[in-house]
Amino acid sequence: MSGSGRLGDWTTGTEAIVYQACGSCGNLQYFRRSFCAACGAPDPVEKRASGEGTVYATSLVCRAATPETRAHIPYNIVLIDASEGFRMMAHGDNDLAIDDRVTARFAPFAGRLVPYFAKAQS
Repeated sequence: MSGSGRLGDWTTGTEAIVYQACGSCGNLQYFRRSFCAACGAPDPVEKRASGEGTVYATSLVCRAATPETRAHIPYNIVLIDASEGFRMMAHGDNDLAIDDRVTARFAPFAGRLVPYFAKAQS
């Protein structure tokens, strides 16, 4: 854990994906909160994800939203159903399709290191 008692993840420069699990109801959530979004119980437990999952949705971005993203056009935004049971948005290879099995690595995007998904090796 970091000095704040939280696991480091990609938002803090660590090559990791972190999610939370509620000790009361078992709900899993990707966005960090001080409470469970399902039942309101305090202090969900942070866990590190495997980086494996399945593509739920994909959207190829062909128009830059900012000058920083212009160099990356076209880029793919994907919704991933993580093997652990939560859903997250991330970047991914442009050829990903719904139901593809994927694994994460971390790649630079617009000056930050972000989760980036590619087809899993068979």
